[in-house]
Amino acid sequence: MSSPKQIEANRANSLLSTGPTSPAGKAKVSHNAFKTGLTGRTVLLPTDDVAAYQAHIERIFKVWAPEVDEEKRLTQSLADTLWRLERIPVLEAGVFAIGRRELAAQFADEEDETVRKAMIEAQIFLTYRRDLNNLFIQEARLRRLYEKDEAELKRLIAERKQVEKARQDQEKRRWLIAITNYQTAKRYEQPFDPAEIGFEFSAEETAHRDEQRQRQGAIEAGRYYEYKAKGYIKTGQKAA
Repeated sequence: MSSPKQIEANRANSLLSTGPTSPAGKAKVSHNAFKTGLTGRTVLLPTDDVAAYQAHIERIFKVWAPEVDEEKRLTQSLADTLWRLERIPVLEAGVFAIGRRELAAQFADEEDETVRKAMIEAQIFLTYRRDLNNLFIQEARLRRLYEKDEAELKRLIAERKQVEKARQDQEKRRWLIAITNYQTAKRYEQPFDPAEIGFEFSAEETAHRDEQRQRQGAIEAGRYYEYKAKGYIKTGQKAA
């Protein structure tokens, strides 16, 4: 059973633990529950506009046009990082708005209103310096993350495009070799069999490609209608 002295001590402790009562003190502890959504896996805050976020994601994906999973993952990361970065100025303005409300009665003895407002702004900075500094740190971290992901995404896309270009160039070379052999076979009145020389496409496909190539060459040389009038080009076909 507690003694009278212990009971009195407990009462005194409870009074000490009720928290600050001054405006500055209340402001200082009120930011303990300040949620930024700048860290962790959760990107959206309860107050965020989901439709706006989705439109933001779609816009970033349209800019980067990722095709493989890793590119899509990095694009999503860029979009989320940008979303968080765009939140920082709003959060900073919110900190000062809260501070102005909490500390509005400060420095009432200052007669010059301009000076008093400047003092309040300085007091807000001092009171919320920890939160404002945290915003600065998080902004720097997010910018580094964005730059890292952007560089990696650019590298992956460049590599993919380079591989695709090499594949397309190789395919063009294969068709050119097939067409050259097709033309040679015609010139020597020999049956053309693509499989005989290692190609998987048919003679009909090769002949069609040859016609497309001739038509495109005539168009680029500005002699399409000349060749058409002379019967060199078959009508009713579109250039490739």
